[in-house]
Amino acid sequence: MIEDILWIPAVLLGFAVGSFANVVAYRVPLDRSVVSPGSACPSCDHPLAWRDNIPLLSWLILRGRCRHCSARISIRYPLVEAATAALFVAATLVIGALWVLPAYLWFVGVTVALTLTDLDHKLIPNRILFPSSAIGAVLLGIGAVIDGEVPSFGRALLGAAAYFTGLLVVALIAKGGFGFGDVKLAGLLGLFAAYLGWSELIVAIFLPFAVGGVVSILLLITGIKGRKDAIPFGPYMVTGAYLAIALGQQIADWYLN
Repeated sequence: MIEDILWIPAVLLGFAVGSFANVVAYRVPLDRSVVSPGSACPSCDHPLAWRDNIPLLSWLILRGRCRHCSARISIRYPLVEAATAALFVAATLVIGALWVLPAYLWFVGVTVALTLTDLDHKLIPNRILFPSSAIGAVLLGIGAVIDGEVPSFGRALLGAAAYFTGLLVVALIAKGGFGFGDVKLAGLLGLFAAYLGWSELIVAIFLPFAVGGVVSILLLITGIKGRKDAIPFGPYMVTGAYLAIALGQQIADWYLN
């Protein structure tokens, strides 16, 4: 019964986390605090009142423009907020009413922010990744103990080490093919994929290469990217982990059959 109503707080929390992810992705690469000062218009630097800071709703009411200088506000902000809310609902439906759910919601929020920084700057900041991975592991471990799934947490730790080590070897062999940020990200993704099973981990490892290959070819064909343009791999890794967590066993069964 509780699963039927969990999506309501999940969607509200998702909008709030998506709004904060926008702030984190913008400020951390600039080495600025994510807490102070408060949000301001990037064009006129006027502080935003609380009514102008409501996720999605404020953008719609203001019609995508600053109240003070009428400068356009990027549509990316509400799109990230809506996407994060949708991902929070999806995570809630996939994981269910378990004590590890907060860990997976944390995982979604962190990976959204890291995806944005990688897309914008081709950077996966240690300032986000390291503390977030530690907190995620603690949340997952606590949830596993309460849920009575301690062996699953042990598998998660092994999966994190396996994904990290495997991508590190590939990165060393294919010099310049991957940044070390991708290697470090692999540990976080492996942790949460392997908690659900070895099939989920395997799918999370191999799916990014398939998705990345197809998308990269499309970008080249359409002329959006050139042959010499660097394409960040982190977003493909995150997408692969999401799909593995949601459909890993089904994808593995389909492939094997």
